[in-house]
Amino acid sequence: MKLGCIGDDFTGSSDLANTLAKAGMRATQYTGVPAGNADPSVEAGVVALKTRSVPVAEAVEKSLAALQWLQAQGCTQFFFKYCSTFDSTAEGNIGPVADALAEALEAHKVIVCPAFPGTGRSVYQGHLFVNDVLLNESGMQNHPLTPMTDPDLRRWLAPQTRYSVGHVGPGPVFGGAAAIAAALEGEHGKGHRHIVVDAIRDEDLRAIGEAARDLPLITGGSGVALGLPANFGCVAGDVPWQGQGGRAVALSGSCSVATRAQVARHAAWHPAREIVAADVIEGRLSAQDIATWLLDQDGLPLAYSSADPDDVRAVQEQYGRERSAAALEGVFAEVARLLRAGGVTRIITAGGETSGAVVEALDLGTLEIGPEIDPGVPALRAGPDLAVALKSGNFGAEDFFEKADGVLRG
Repeated sequence: MKLGCIGDDFTGSSDLANTLAKAGMRATQYTGVPAGNADPSVEAGVVALKTRSVPVAEAVEKSLAALQWLQAQGCTQFFFKYCSTFDSTAEGNIGPVADALAEALEAHKVIVCPAFPGTGRSVYQGHLFVNDVLLNESGMQNHPLTPMTDPDLRRWLAPQTRYSVGHVGPGPVFGGAAAIAAALEGEHGKGHRHIVVDAIRDEDLRAIGEAARDLPLITGGSGVALGLPANFGCVAGDVPWQGQGGRAVALSGSCSVATRAQVARHAAWHPAREIVAADVIEGRLSAQDIATWLLDQDGLPLAYSSADPDDVRAVQEQYGRERSAAALEGVFAEVARLLRAGGVTRIITAGGETSGAVVEALDLGTLEIGPEIDPGVPALRAGPDLAVALKSGNFGAEDFFEKADGVLRG
């Protein structure tokens, strides 16, 4: 294994594995730290953790365990993957995990770059944009777990880390790999360990990847990994895939703007049932009720808890944020188990927490990376008779659910 990757959620990890596979690396995603050694043919191993919103100490402990396993597989470079919208809080996990990994690897000049132009995320003058608006105006300010209210990555990261945060602006980035490397060295000379790097184009990401050739640790969204496979001599090519027949179901727990639009479009043409959080919490709606309804439908039925941010806030105020989130994750996990028992062979999920709950419930230890469905979302082979797609909330076109099922079916 050449490149070792640690993801803070399951959808983001498949996003990263997709980027690496498209660029020519044989990438495999692992759910948690594997018990044994990896297949020796794997060039990029992505250890997917569920650490984005857990307590800091737990996130650090699990990330260091993943690092140790990847080191044992022979990796020479490491990548810490977080969301392209930098999902965290002032007490969040990005800074502490990056600190711990940097210290373990004795890494300095640690790149911080969540940019992913293919999905509208760009970093300019240290500020994160989603399409043509700043992060805090994109809808992410309403995220139920990690509301993003400041687009300045330097200000957002500073309270989370023990180290100084630097910045490489557009001038050096547009100048190419050598200019970026020199700017990184300059920021290191000023005493900065974590360095936010601007990127607005794929060309910028490839140049950053080239500049990072000899760095032990890179952090960011999947986009900045675009240029890393070339450093290992990999060449882009088609990603093989064997389609999966049988029955399909879609599950959505994301409340993002993009997912709510996808749900609305799908519901206009296909069977769809809303999961009302209060009904689940108070016991009026069970996983068995939802699974039975889904299994009774034809086509591509959808069960969703995706709601308007005001509705989500009202539920959280009434029942508490943690209780609300746990109830929905629990019901999606049990629904997934019942669907598998009922013969479903293609499962499409939307939302990081929902996807994580489904992956853990089905004990999907190793996921083989297939072709891209939409930017950042690949088809995944989870077993001989199970294919899945795990979508981050803000990713995908409005017809995502139909498109995902078409790719999984082959």
